[in-house]
Amino acid sequence: MMFIDLHTHSVSSDDSRATVEQYVKWVGVLRRKGYRIDGFVLTEHRKFDFDKDYDTLAKENDVLVLKGAELDTNCGHFLVYGVSEALTSRIDFGDVHLDAVKLVRAAEEHGAIAVPAHPGRFGIGFCEYVGGVDEFEGVRVVERLNGSNRPGEQERADALIKERQYGGTGGSDAHVVSAIGSCMTQFDSAIGSEIELVQALRGGRFKPVRLDETSKSA
Repeated sequence: MMFIDLHTHSVSSDDSRATVEQYVKWVGVLRRKGYRIDGFVLTEHRKFDFDKDYDTLAKENDVLVLKGAELDTNCGHFLVYGVSEALTSRIDFGDVHLDAVKLVRAAEEHGAIAVPAHPGRFGIGFCEYVGGVDEFEGVRVVERLNGSNRPGEQERADALIKERQYGGTGGSDAHVVSAIGSCMTQFDSAIGSEIELVQALRGGRFKPVRLDETSKSA
């Protein structure tokens, strides 16, 4: 079993104040308080940092640090896991008007997976668009728990998942250090790489959890 925060932003994103090193240290703080968090995924806005390597930092602190991306599309924001150079050559990550259907298909073809982020968010969530698009059969997983959800947005996400039988993940959407881990995804199997993360998401053996659910006293 592993608990991983699938949605975080470091200073590499344009609106975050947290460094990866600070996130790792805060994971240690949470662990000392009795919570469990095994790792997190950096989903930077409109980019993928091929040049950044966190392996040493991760090993020294026994924290899994993986990388993904959060992309802007014509049907809301999507979290992309399993990013490769081939995928970034196919899709312009910096385009704020990406075709969501093409992104989902391209991700699938290149061994990645595209997951709608905060689908219940008013104005930009997947809920606003999915009913009018007949080509989203490739979407099987959406983000269920998001640490930045506003009133009403969680209910919309829950209703969408129930209606369409999607799998649901959890992520904090952290932009500040203390937010990391507030929402996570519990996986039944061990994950050690971005490839294994994609496999687990496709396999369906996961569920969203809140930080309090990982406490030893829960």
